[in-house]
Amino acid sequence: MKYLKIILLSFFIFSCEGRDSYDPTINFETISNLHAPVEGGQGLNSSGPFTKFDFETSSETNSETNWDIAFRGTSVIINGGSSLNNDSEPERNGNAGAYIFNGTLAALEIVDENLFTQDSEQGYAIQTGSGNGWYNYTGSPDHLILPIPGRILVFRTRNNGYAKVEVLSYYFDAPDNPDAFDDESRYYTFNYVYQSEPGNTSFN
Repeated sequence: MKYLKIILLSFFIFSCEGRDSYDPTINFETISNLHAPVEGGQGLNSSGPFTKFDFETSSETNSETNWDIAFRGTSVIINGGSSLNNDSEPERNGNAGAYIFNGTLAALEIVDENLFTQDSEQGYAIQTGSGNGWYNYTGSPDHLILPIPGRILVFRTRNNGYAKVEVLSYYFDAPDNPDAFDDESRYYTFNYVYQSEPGNTSFN
């Protein structure tokens, strides 16, 4: 928790051309060093508690209900659907959904409700594994986890708000050229935009 730093971004960091006035329901933020430890295994075979995150408060949370997404190693789950029958997963008690948009954060202006899926016994809405979800694994000799450029994670939150997320780094303090043998991993840095008005699918 102590490593979680919230930095409010300027309105103009993202492309907001055509907007006549500031919309208080839309928040632009960067989260740095959100720690997502894992106790063993990879992907669907990993174990240990998830680090839960709430878009509304822009913070990590221990709440059993007020969370939208959660992280464990490279896995990202949502507060919607059902678990993989894994006792270490938090209970899904919201209406969250997810899909992946190919493009830039600014290019995604309207959420497509038809694309949302939820976690289930068959797998997570944000798929695990290199190249399937948000990251690539480089393999030997570098053994790096690197975000895939142009992969934007789109979420319907537990209470029918919306968020779009760009993962920037999986390493502590988001080094430009991470070294898997020197830089601490499982520390997420990501940009996100949050539309807090329930049912409003626009980020404009």
